[in-house]
Amino acid sequence: MTTSAPSKPQVLDALRSVKDPDLHRDIVALDFVKNLTIEGGKVAFEVELTTPACPVKDQMRSEAEAAVQALDGVTDVSIEMTSRVRASQPLMGDKGMIPGVKNVLAVSSGKGGVGKSTVAVNLACALQTTGARVGILDADVYGPNVPLMLGLTDRPKTTEQKIHPLVLDGLQVMSIALLIAEDQPVIWRGPMLHSAIKQFLFDVTWDDLDYLVVDLPPGTGDAQLSLSQQAHIMGSIIVTTPQAVSVLDVKKAIRMFQTVKVPILGIVENMSYFSPPGSDERYEIFGKGGAAEIEREFDIPVLQVLPIDPSVRAGGDDGKPVVWSHPDSPIAESFRNLAGRIAARVSTLNAS
Repeated sequence: MTTSAPSKPQVLDALRSVKDPDLHRDIVALDFVKNLTIEGGKVAFEVELTTPACPVKDQMRSEAEAAVQALDGVTDVSIEMTSRVRASQPLMGDKGMIPGVKNVLAVSSGKGGVGKSTVAVNLACALQTTGARVGILDADVYGPNVPLMLGLTDRPKTTEQKIHPLVLDGLQVMSIALLIAEDQPVIWRGPMLHSAIKQFLFDVTWDDLDYLVVDLPPGTGDAQLSLSQQAHIMGSIIVTTPQAVSVLDVKKAIRMFQTVKVPILGIVENMSYFSPPGSDERYEIFGKGGAAEIEREFDIPVLQVLPIDPSVRAGGDDGKPVVWSHPDSPIAESFRNLAGRIAARVSTLNAS
């Protein structure tokens, strides 16, 4: 006796057991299941996630396959995992939306010297390696280091009062450092800085970006206020080290973002410890527990703890970010974990 193939309602009903752990709903209710076809005992469909950087993508695929395979009459299950990043929406219409950009992610720090630009560059690279369309804007106009960290020296092209970002392995890049001489200082007062940031946001031909990572200068000054006033920021990521002086300044940065109503996606504790090669010993050079203290006080999650790793410094100096140059290294995996957690936070907030 031949068992008949399942119907589409039966397959969809089985897939209701698969839930997105971040959105807390099943993939059918979320409309993730696309192009479902059944031919005999062969079932094929797509699962369209809200980000290619989904950290539980493989888990959801396995659960979906097992759920459908358990149905009577199913002989084969083919699943294609796809993604479509949703754009964040400001509360007041399209105010502050940047053409060609779905989500703006601001990377900030309370003080300098905590590795904020290093985190921003490797975060952008990690998001890009998942298949997302990513750009990075170096808004640290007084100390622009992003081009150096990416090995870029070419000048951007301009047409009809628009600036075209440089593209490196699919990553779209813009920085004031690409427009001035390498050793030329930027000596601007507030209004000039305000105008420059506006131009970098709205006069650059960003091309269909899922995420624009903005590397802000340290502190709580004109650049942060200009960005928050002119553009709709999906969320901010704050970089700190464990030491008390950094934590104190981070608290000021948190208060600033809360005042201008920018969601804080989480904290990254950089240079948390150092382990010599071949050793499990940890040396907490800058102290311990800074990010955990912030998490307790403000209920803001610690997204990632990053150790001191010489390959990160070398990659920044050589223009070869460690995520790209040493993709199999533990530190590159840490940056990919960070990218996945941020992408999940973005998807959750956009869905709500």
